[in-house]
Amino acid sequence: MTGAVIAFAGLLGLAVGSFLNVVVWRVPRGESVVHPPSACPRCGHAIRSRDNVPVVSWLLLHGRCRDCDNPISARYPWVEATTGVLFALTAWFTGVSWVLPALLYLVAIAVALALIDIDTKRLPDAIVLPSYAVGLVLLTLASWNPGGEPDWAALTRALIGAAALFTVYFVMIIVYPAGIGFGDVKLAGVLGLYLGWFGWGSLLIGWFAAFLLGGVYAVGLIVAGRAGRKSGIPFGPWMLLGALVGIAVGEQVWAWYLDVL
Repeated sequence: MTGAVIAFAGLLGLAVGSFLNVVVWRVPRGESVVHPPSACPRCGHAIRSRDNVPVVSWLLLHGRCRDCDNPISARYPWVEATTGVLFALTAWFTGVSWVLPALLYLVAIAVALALIDIDTKRLPDAIVLPSYAVGLVLLTLASWNPGGEPDWAALTRALIGAAALFTVYFVMIIVYPAGIGFGDVKLAGVLGLYLGWFGWGSLLIGWFAAFLLGGVYAVGLIVAGRAGRKSGIPFGPWMLLGALVGIAVGEQVWAWYLDVL
């Protein structure tokens, strides 16, 4: 049963990844993600259904548009494949669980927001703000756990975590406004919601991992001569990656840390 869920999640991720390509392109431009249908950005021809199969169509077309023969960026199949792998790994991590839909949603917005932040250095409200409501509904379902034992303490932690992480980032932007943007503050509340649901250790490790990973990346860029100390580096992707680390291993790492102390 779990294997079937993992396989289904992977296939679902491929399809969601195809949609995320549209989201990443259109949302920063204020365009609808449902209309008009996807088209070649160079010749404008609508993409045929048979040419819209995730990853496979790009390979069969040798990475070129059927109509104008112009190259199609390899980023499109990369996003589809990556989302499929992440969905499958998420299903493997949770197994058959009511928290799976909540985490799949988080993975989907993480892929979209990370790419948009890299491209535009923005975290669009159109994705972040609805995620408070969607995340709360899905995590409430996970706490209710129909057919099993409810865990309302997890939902309470989630609400506290959202408020705590939002507040921490809000204070940070007041103290050092050049360090992060208000988009990061709004995203922090969403991530705190998820991290708090999984536990206090997940919340703390997820918060710390974002700065650790982002700092290591920034230092690497400086050492490589690709950035200076005042270069602006999008922090959203590191917040998202840190949250995934917190969810995956935060409780274990926190327990280990307490044992060492």
